[in-house]
Amino acid sequence: MSNADLPSHCDVLVVGAGPAGAACALWLARAGVDVVLVDQHDFPRDKVCGDGLIPDAHHALRRLGVYDEVMAAAEASRHVACIGPRGGRIDVPGTVAVLPRRELDDIVCRAAVRAGAKLRTPWRFEAAVVEGDVVVGARLKQGDVVRETRARWVVLATGAVPQALQAADMCKRRTPSGIALRGYVKNDAMVGRIKALEVVWHKSLTPGYGWIFPAPGGRFNIGVGIAHSHPARDGEPAKMKDVNLRKVFEAFCAHYEPARELMRTGTLEGDLKGAPLRCSLAGARYSRPGLLVTGEAAGSTYSFTGEGIGKAYETGLLAAETLLAAPGGVPAGTADDVRTRYEAALAALQPRFDLYERANRVNAHPWLADLLIWRARKSERLLRRMAGVLEETSNPGNLVSVRGIVRVLFPGA
Repeated sequence: MSNADLPSHCDVLVVGAGPAGAACALWLARAGVDVVLVDQHDFPRDKVCGDGLIPDAHHALRRLGVYDEVMAAAEASRHVACIGPRGGRIDVPGTVAVLPRRELDDIVCRAAVRAGAKLRTPWRFEAAVVEGDVVVGARLKQGDVVRETRARWVVLATGAVPQALQAADMCKRRTPSGIALRGYVKNDAMVGRIKALEVVWHKSLTPGYGWIFPAPGGRFNIGVGIAHSHPARDGEPAKMKDVNLRKVFEAFCAHYEPARELMRTGTLEGDLKGAPLRCSLAGARYSRPGLLVTGEAAGSTYSFTGEGIGKAYETGLLAAETLLAAPGGVPAGTADDVRTRYEAALAALQPRFDLYERANRVNAHPWLADLLIWRARKSERLLRRMAGVLEETSNPGNLVSVRGIVRVLFPGA
């Protein structure tokens, strides 16, 4: 979108123009802050993702003022379909939609520019510029050209790939929490047959799940995700499980007939692409003097569902709000005050992420999905609780706790 000269100074330098970075830059620019937003890619650009927009993303998009523009381009749905290993299905009501990240991120990024943010691409983060123990800017690279931009604050929103975190000395865990593989399939014949966002559990996909999400223009986002792909045991460094994602994808298509038909009768557009996931607000330091980490770089993806767009927006907005709330505003706020406020804001979100970590039992034990689906088809109350998980008004961990399972089997207990 922009290749103009990189400014040498600004109030806030936001590195990464995905959901977290663009949201942060938009919010700050709207408040009159001098913001430079950089990304290593020109926009619009592709991004490996399930592309699902669940209620938290809808809420954030409304706050950002781009909801109508996004929904005009998105494929809206009213349900998330949960499908168990034995084929049982329950359609959980909710406000959901699908829009490929190439279009979604471009919409929010353009809104940030309209608000006054200066977008510069393609610039890659090389290192933090540090004086004493305070980050005072960043060294950025484009081809063979290296430039420095000085800033009162740097916000790192560089996603799940750890290189930028490592370069900024903010990485606590190099390996990801999970991994995913997805592709886009054009199949006009399946339009109207797959209307919900379908999530499928089966023992051949353990410890993960498969999905088919209907996207605009007769396209479908189809993929598989693996939770806890890089476990650490007894203090040892995390190592990759012996998992071949392409074989998991093949198993998904072999098990789930709609996935098999989608691939057999449709046209795969481009290649299947994989990506890491950083979940549960784990794996990175959140701040150091002069620098904040936000979005998936800070682990903003839910481990159970793999949903991260809404929480990336939310943490990006938290970073911006924290900077704006500093005494004297962004230029005058002290590093200690900003860091304390920001880390407290993320800590307030942590219990919610912990609940989704508990709900990961479904991915490890897919028979739990069969149990919940079987009971929800007979219980409006349980279906409402499942809808509440989607809306973040119910505790997902309780559905798969020992007590929760007893209540599912024996409602009067």
